[in-house]
Amino acid sequence: MANNASARKRIRQTATRTERNTARKSRMRTFVKKVETAIASGDKAAAAEALRAAQPEMQRAAGKGVTHLNTVARKLSRLSARVKAIATA
Repeated sequence: MANNASARKRIRQTATRTERNTARKSRMRTFVKKVETAIASGDKAAAAEALRAAQPEMQRAAGKGVTHLNTVARKLSRLSARVKAIATA
């Protein structure tokens, strides 16, 4: 257990940040799931709209340090490619 004030404060800060980061990550996953659902339904317009809504949320998570920037770039690229493939299929 923490024995001094700075260590106790650090524990409080860590708990707050963990809670905030968990919420951000969960929110990002929810938006990605909406894109996945739209892709599965085969509705290109809905999938494109869901991707447009998910993109800033994912980039915000990367900007806040919740996820790595390259991870978000990779996921967005793959989602975008899948949305584009709906029309050709």
